[in-house]
Amino acid sequence: MKEQFNLKKMVLTALFTALTCIATMLIQIQMPATQGYVNLGDCFVLLGAWVLGPIYGAFAGGVGSALADALAGYMHYVPGTLVIKALMAVIAALLFRAFGKKNAYLGQLVGGVAAELWMVLGYFIYAWLILGKGLAAAASIPGNLLQGAVGIVAAIALVVALRESKTLDKVNSNG
Repeated sequence: MKEQFNLKKMVLTALFTALTCIATMLIQIQMPATQGYVNLGDCFVLLGAWVLGPIYGAFAGGVGSALADALAGYMHYVPGTLVIKALMAVIAALLFRAFGKKNAYLGQLVGGVAAELWMVLGYFIYAWLILGKGLAAAASIPGNLLQGAVGIVAAIALVVALRESKTLDKVNSNG
């Protein structure tokens, strides 16, 4: 039974990795000032964290997002994205767990907000220190805040739909 559960978790991790990559690349609203774009990838980083937990969620969110950056030609962001999105998933998953099943929606909201605030800070630090943009890196903050808001709203809307359809019950079962 345990092997089947691990296989199921690996398959779901691969699915969320692909969904994160595809959602990141599917809808891209270019932000010339930040050399980036707003997309739906964060929706699946958060959803993957809540469904898979911190370890598998970090893999799916980090690798899926980094792969999207690589395929879209943003190679200079790949290392930062890998770490930032992986930690984003860890934050979202751990806060969601801390709130428990009775307060699941509140846990998802708090976890989503904290994770997205980390994303904004993480990209600011990465652009400032690693990419050498100095304080000009602050120009990316408004776009990343918008990115975060879109991700939270989309992820929670999707969670509501998945709960109503009982899909999450099937995903979380050990059978």
